[in-house]
Amino acid sequence: MDVPADPARTAVPNGASAEGAAQRALAEAEARRAAYRAREASLPKEIGGRGGMEPGRYGDPKNISA
Repeated sequence: MDVPADPARTAVPNGASAEGAAQRALAEAEARRAAYRAREASLPKEIGGRGGMEPGRYGDPKNISA
């Protein structure tokens, strides 16, 4: 569900500081993290699972089926 960045919103206009752009980027990143956490919290809880992230999805070669 990635939305392409809008160049009009992300470009730093003439006279604006890079610090302001950095603050906006940090605020946007925090909003994305909050949305991710909210989606994750809305999922049903696993009962009796192994815990942690799925190793096959996150690059652990020992747990990838061949």
